[in-house]
Amino acid sequence: MANLKIIILNAWEEIKGVASGVDELLLVWEGEYQSGDKIRFETDQVPGFYVIRIDGAMDEAYVYMTCKEVDYTIPFEEKKASYNPASFTGTTHYITIRKAGAEENQNYRNLAKNVMDQQDGQGCYPHASANIETRGEALFAARNAIDGVVANLCHYPWPYQSWGIGQRPDAEITMEFGRPVDMEELRLYTRADFPHDNWWVRATVTFSDGSREILEMEKSIKPHIFNIQRKGITWLRLSELIKADDPSPFPALTQIEVYGRNSQ
Repeated sequence: MANLKIIILNAWEEIKGVASGVDELLLVWEGEYQSGDKIRFETDQVPGFYVIRIDGAMDEAYVYMTCKEVDYTIPFEEKKASYNPASFTGTTHYITIRKAGAEENQNYRNLAKNVMDQQDGQGCYPHASANIETRGEALFAARNAIDGVVANLCHYPWPYQSWGIGQRPDAEITMEFGRPVDMEELRLYTRADFPHDNWWVRATVTFSDGSREILEMEKSIKPHIFNIQRKGITWLRLSELIKADDPSPFPALTQIEVYGRNSQ
């Protein structure tokens, strides 16, 4: 059994709401979020798999927690641009956490998806990070590439958030799983707001085992699908992004999906 707790804290670490339970927990908090507020999830069993709903307007997140405390900072103003406008609003908030079931941990799934990933999301995986995010804006953050939203026909606002590379030729994005996984397929949704956008014709994916694959792509609104098998990898990195010979300087990644299972 896992002892769980959900705590809503303000910027001064003062408690605004709290709930505790075993294995499965729900908190309905009546109140309005303020800048600096955060939601803290606590468990006495780590590492472990958990299913968290951070907000009633967002999907559940299947995550691997490696820390007993994980804080989620409520986004405001510019930071809110890459989220559903209905999320974190109003005065009634629905938050849940439960320990994932054994059958869930064996399922074939998109191992990259984490709707509650944050820029400093250590201790809660999957996690995306990059060496560049266009102008440091939330609308072009690395986390957008694993939030499960695949709309790619525009470049702003939600649901068209993406990972933007700020025209940097050595741009790269790293996807950390936090544990070993067995991969069977890679899908890339490149942003396709043509003619505003460019696109990549080639990229390199490097895996934690040191192996690499060259990915050939084309101008498309559909996902680029690659049948790539790897066992026991803990991360992958997309780099050496070669854009097409097109006047636009703006290629971007809408979503990266990695299908497979947790390593047994």
